[in-house]
Amino acid sequence: MWNVFRRSNSAETIFRRLKAIIEDSEIIELFLARRDEAIAETQAKYHAYCYSIAVRMLKSPEDAEECVNDALLAVWNSIPPNRPEKLSSYLATLTRNEAISRLRKNSTLKRGGKHEFLPLEELAEVAGTAGDPATAVEEAELTAIIERFVKQLPEIRRIIFIDRYWFWDPIPEISARTGYSEARIYLILHRLRKKLAQTLEKEGYIS
Repeated sequence: MWNVFRRSNSAETIFRRLKAIIEDSEIIELFLARRDEAIAETQAKYHAYCYSIAVRMLKSPEDAEECVNDALLAVWNSIPPNRPEKLSSYLATLTRNEAISRLRKNSTLKRGGKHEFLPLEELAEVAGTAGDPATAVEEAELTAIIERFVKQLPEIRRIIFIDRYWFWDPIPEISARTGYSEARIYLILHRLRKKLAQTLEKEGYIS
């Protein structure tokens, strides 16, 4: 969007370009109708968004690009029968799931078959779903509870939580960004997981 405003200060030109951006509801209808344009429109509107998620998790432009392509294929294969209310959130979920699968595969190969501990598993242990964390945290009920939990956090703790569990940023990067020591970041995350566990228990999600 910034490039649009940089290239032209003509209100008419900007309006035409904005009009050319198809609405999410229209894209979903294209998927439901099995129209090939659905992929093209989704890629045009959301490629950069999905790529930003994938590259932050995978730290590799090549892997991130493949991940986005896999996510687009997953959208095509899942709509129908699914009919998401918010396409951007649906795409983010699929992109992260694809990135998780790739991270697991890559870490297993690098470690000769041993599985590397991933940030998402920290939350999976809290929710009592360590057996299949990649699927469990995307369940609608759990996602809604975590979203409400994150929204009520103080700003700096919300940033730390999101950077670690949404973007999978390493602890040293979060430490450098916030100015907190790595030990303090670990402590904050530990307390946040404990608080989240209490919230999940209160909500009846775990006992």
